[in-house]
Amino acid sequence: MRREQEFIDDLYARVDALRGDTESSVTDALAQGNTPMQARLERDILVAERSGLLAALNAVDGSLCFGRIDLASGVSHRIGRIGLRTDDAERTPVLIDWRADVARPFYLATGHTPMGLRRRRHITTSGRTVTALHDEILDLGDQVRTGHEDPTGDAVLLAALNSARTGRMNDIVQTIQAEQDEIIRAPHRGVLVVEGGPGTGKTAVALHRAAYLLYEHRELLAKRAVLIVGPNPAFLGYIGEVLPSLGETGVLLATVGELFPGVRATAVDSREAAAVKGRADMADVLAEVVRDWQSLPDPVIAIEHEREILMLDDDLVKVARERTRAAGLQHNVAREYFEGHILNTLTELYAERVGTDPYDGSSLLDPSDITQIRDELAENPEVWAAVDQLWPVLTPQRLVADFLADPVGYLPDEDVAAIRRPVTRAWTVADVPLLDEAAELLGEDDRVARARADRERETQVAYAQGVLDVSYASRTYEFDDKDDEDSEILSAHDIIDAERFAERQEEDDHRSAAERAAADRTWAFGHIIVDEAQELSPMAWRLLMRRSPTRSMTLVGDPAQTAEAAGVGSWSQILSPYVEDRWDHTRLGVNYRTPAEIMELAAAVVRAQDPSFEPPSSVRSTGVRPWVRATDDLPGAVAKAVEELTPADGRLAVIAPRHLHRKLAARLDGVTAGAEPDLTRSVVLLDPRQAKGLEFDSVLVVEPGLYGTSDLYVALTRATQRLGVLHTGSLPRSLAEGARASG
Repeated sequence: MRREQEFIDDLYARVDALRGDTESSVTDALAQGNTPMQARLERDILVAERSGLLAALNAVDGSLCFGRIDLASGVSHRIGRIGLRTDDAERTPVLIDWRADVARPFYLATGHTPMGLRRRRHITTSGRTVTALHDEILDLGDQVRTGHEDPTGDAVLLAALNSARTGRMNDIVQTIQAEQDEIIRAPHRGVLVVEGGPGTGKTAVALHRAAYLLYEHRELLAKRAVLIVGPNPAFLGYIGEVLPSLGETGVLLATVGELFPGVRATAVDSREAAAVKGRADMADVLAEVVRDWQSLPDPVIAIEHEREILMLDDDLVKVARERTRAAGLQHNVAREYFEGHILNTLTELYAERVGTDPYDGSSLLDPSDITQIRDELAENPEVWAAVDQLWPVLTPQRLVADFLADPVGYLPDEDVAAIRRPVTRAWTVADVPLLDEAAELLGEDDRVARARADRERETQVAYAQGVLDVSYASRTYEFDDKDDEDSEILSAHDIIDAERFAERQEEDDHRSAAERAAADRTWAFGHIIVDEAQELSPMAWRLLMRRSPTRSMTLVGDPAQTAEAAGVGSWSQILSPYVEDRWDHTRLGVNYRTPAEIMELAAAVVRAQDPSFEPPSSVRSTGVRPWVRATDDLPGAVAKAVEELTPADGRLAVIAPRHLHRKLAARLDGVTAGAEPDLTRSVVLLDPRQAKGLEFDSVLVVEPGLYGTSDLYVALTRATQRLGVLHTGSLPRSLAEGARASG
């Protein structure tokens, strides 16, 4: 162990020195202030690179090195969360990044297929101290023994599975299994579906896949960013430390409700409303709503111009509308064309009124007169009031809010009743895909923005010219008394003009790709990972597919856990409209989280509905059976069970229907109802939907008879050690039978 501790000490000495040098170089670079342009560019690059390195070093400070592989050739490599080399000319590898090809035998080698390895060592550390070593002998002819041999090779994995939970997901970089490694390193392009039951590590695999892709395709994905979509904010908080612990900080984590810039969905829809809003035909409904905003006069619009009354009637506007629609442009973009058609129509009406010879009907106006009339009409406020009435500029928020306030005529009566709501109500998660669809249909009339940008650019160019003039004047003064050779030194004036100088200022956007992507609805991500993918509605998939024009995606989920009314639940139904059958599917079949005793009870619930259901195989058994109890005093029984189940240094989740939370929280110390749960607390109160994707040492399920099958299956499979069930009413038959069967 001393040898490994010496290496760890040396490794952290290098890291500390590198961290200090990096902090110093960033500070010095930022202190340069106003520098010449080339130096400024070099400074910006250095700050970006070193800041990223510093973030990675700070994030992976714990357990930096976790393994060693000894090759049959006598060479050894130490494996860690990031790669490090010596700072001399040779740049010798000191620590191999777990994602590098040379590290792959650490995860895949077996006694049957040793992949050139003699020995594999797992190094366990606490902070910077080595606390345990576990050696696996892969070359059976090797007679050397260290006293740290692990006969089964499972000690590190089982220790990780049995460790107390912290309320935050840990990375699995030290215990990646072969089936997981294959998925993590699968090709970047195309759609990969990763299916697996509870506890199979789907989420962890997806996160490590994100880290691997960022390592393998750094240049591409650093520019385009990776998006990870989770089911709720609590889940994103739960997984938020995994990628930083692997040295990756440039990933955008978001729920669907956070994917429309400027809108944060906080309200909750009814199950019926979410189902209606999520249907695919809502795209057609919104398109119809947009067309209805492109209205006709009722019956005419009278416009006064130069004491003449011009009448825009139904027929005239209909021609302008159809010609505009024929261009196939988005509503707001097409308005410019509609304006042109209306102005032309009014110009013809006015020209005919004032410019026609009363005797022979010929025109008395030449083209310049017609142009002047059109320009004058374009200054008439009544013309623009008419255009606003007939083809208004719309925002997605206005379109969707007005539609939800009065959807009559677009949907059946029962659907109208489900989704109708006041305009002032907060946005829901199911509204966000509607807003995104509306934005696609409307587009943006950017003429005002272009004009503003042009004015700003003129100001910037003028300022840049002033800076160059001052620079030139200073140089002229400086070299007045010097010889001709010195005066040949180039100045900024000689190598750059005001236009390019202004452009250089515009290019200074120090936000990361993830930060820029979060603010840009039209951003195309390099790769998208979706967790609990089976829960997303068809409308949500339209939103995500717009964010991934290359269809580079990893979808993670389990159809057996589909609980949302709008969830698709079938991979082919999700993907066929976008990639037909051009997608790959793989399944994780080993349950690392849920003990066999608990999994047996949970599986019985699903089998009652689907006799062919096969749950994932649990890798361990704790010998502790789940219990099911009836009670007449639910709050009191919950409080007593919490005392019984709460682990000494782990986490307990009470999973109960939302309407019981306030009553239960009143009996539980430090537990609040209604707020986003703090998963780092020893006891948390959740509903089944909030519990998706999470895990706890112990779980107490309350009133299971009020859950649907998928919600109950989710609730029963969150525990890593112990499970209890409390009920006042009758139990679901499947759960009662499963409880009897499990003893």
